[in-house]
Amino acid sequence: MGSVSLKLGDGTARFKRSTLCSSAVNILMLFSVLATNLFALYVFTYSPKHHTITPFHHKNITLISQHVSLIIKQIDSSQKKLARIENQLLGYQTLNVSRPNLANELKLFLQHHQLPLGKDSRTGITEMVASVGHSCEKSADLLSQYMTYKISGPCPDDWSLAQKLILRGCEPLPRRRCFAKTFQLATSKNDFLIDDVLAMGNNGIRIGFDIGKGSKTNTFAALMAEKNVTIITNTLNVDAPYSDFIAARGLFPLFFSLDHRFPFYDNVFDLIHVTSGLDVGTKPEKLEFLMFDTDRILRVGGLFWLDNIHCGDDEKKRTLTRLTEKFGYKKLKWVVGQKMDGAVGSGKHEVYLSAVLQKPVRI
Repeated sequence: MGSVSLKLGDGTARFKRSTLCSSAVNILMLFSVLATNLFALYVFTYSPKHHTITPFHHKNITLISQHVSLIIKQIDSSQKKLARIENQLLGYQTLNVSRPNLANELKLFLQHHQLPLGKDSRTGITEMVASVGHSCEKSADLLSQYMTYKISGPCPDDWSLAQKLILRGCEPLPRRRCFAKTFQLATSKNDFLIDDVLAMGNNGIRIGFDIGKGSKTNTFAALMAEKNVTIITNTLNVDAPYSDFIAARGLFPLFFSLDHRFPFYDNVFDLIHVTSGLDVGTKPEKLEFLMFDTDRILRVGGLFWLDNIHCGDDEKKRTLTRLTEKFGYKKLKWVVGQKMDGAVGSGKHEVYLSAVLQKPVRI
């Protein structure tokens, strides 16, 4: 075939003869279009057999549903178990307030009280619950005994019962509507109140000296400091650093024994307080030396306070009585009584002497 020329105006257009390469490309494009159409037709017309896939798919869904159901049941069971544990820990919710032997004060304390302004918008709480230890339910009888008292009266002297409840896990203890006793060292007729002794000195007690084994922790000096009375304490570090402990409390320990002369000038102290320091042995001369030195440092009109001196027997009591009378002290208060021995289960009573004596004027 030759070329064709067309006369267009003043120019000529020519069409070249088709080549072999261009024909091959056209055939390849045609084949691609046909193959694509055939594959699409196959995909849309193919239908898989149900007996090979559907049963397998259904089985998987069933297994998953069973596992999910089991997990939900376990979560529900765990939540119920946690609720039971919480109720057990709360303790007070398990206390049976309808018990006939339960104190009325305890019943009243354990009652839930409605909030005065109704439901709290933030927390959703509608009532107040009493605060009491979760283990109190296990000691309901002791707790009822603790809550038995006279309303608006003095609280019973039952610190040992309270301590027993706390050691059994009943903490915090319930509140009580009674007045706590002021802390004075008085639990029997042999124990004198500090205010009473200070009144015997016509409020002229400013500085004192504490002697005895009962001065290890210097509680007496701490109580007297609250009354604006300065107490110097004789102490020894027997089995423990008592002097360090006393100094750490901001009090004044004096580290020396009772076997030598007191390092004080004459007529210094307004008060001499003695607990067990007079137990200096069996020889009466040794006790007499101690008494003379004690008398030397006590001013005229000062008070000599014998605080629960263990007499042991009547003979020692008579010896101590004769010795104090020898110095001519005025007896402002004199009490001889018995106390239970400190040994557990001994059942033995010991004789104790407590007295407040006033140093006389000597010419």
